Amino acid sequence: MRAGLLRRVINLWPPLYGSGIRITRLSSDFHEAEIALRQTWLNGNRHGAHFGGSLFAMTDMGYAFLLGRIMGPDYAVWDKSGEIDFVAPGRGTVTALFCLSAERVAEIREATRDGAKYLPVFDVDVLDSAGALVARARRTLYVRKRRPTAGSLDKAGDRPISG
Repeated sequence: MRAGLLRRVINLWPPLYGSGIRITRLSSDFHEAEIALRQTWLNGNRHGAHFGGSLFAMTDMGYAFLLGRIMGPDYAVWDKSGEIDFVAPGRGTVTALFCLSAERVAEIREATRDGAKYLPVFDVDVLDSAGALVARARRTLYVRKRRPTAGSLDKAGDRPISG
């Protein structure tokens, strides 16, 4: 599925749509995405700022989504863990830019080439509309090349692999 269409479909996914989280930009090669969170009465706290859980949630899918699309169906890519440091109150629309360099992707492919798991760590900043830092999140992914399963085809695609 092309990036633009996929972006529109994912933006309708109830957990994102209901929380005000949107993918506002998605590169055609899936190496970059911008995710925005607009403030509503549903995701604000008693101080008039974004609820911290909403800020953390907007960082949840970014790197796992991008890397999963880049690595393809032969790889398992999961968001393993995360942490966030709240720096300043976030008000209005806040954004986070997720970028995966070709070098980082190559590093992950090399580390998982033989089927080993790899736990790459990524940092992402959440910024307000003036560009001020609101929060910094750290996400750890789980990446592993999938093992062939019984009934799947061999590399040539013409012979079943016996279990």
